Amino acid sequence: MKTQSPDTHPKIEKLQIEGYRRMSAAEKLKIVHEMTEFVTSLALSDVKQRHPEADERECRLRLASRWLDAELMKKAFGWDVKEKGY
Repeated sequence: MKTQSPDTHPKIEKLQIEGYRRMSAAEKLKIVHEMTEFVTSLALSDVKQRHPEADERECRLRLASRWLDAELMKKAFGWDVKEKGY
């Protein structure tokens, strides 16, 4: 079996895959949701660290600009990524 992750021992990876296969779709979705929330909170923390003077709205816009297209950010929110940054 070819491993998917170069930093995980093949035996451990096999156990992980078997565990994922035993999970229900709802359990897998819960994990994905929790990971997404975690990544979002890390990104928001980074925004707040880089822009300590920013209010909550500005922080959320900067966060959104990391995932949304610059043109959409400008159209939807009036946030010019080229001018204001991420």
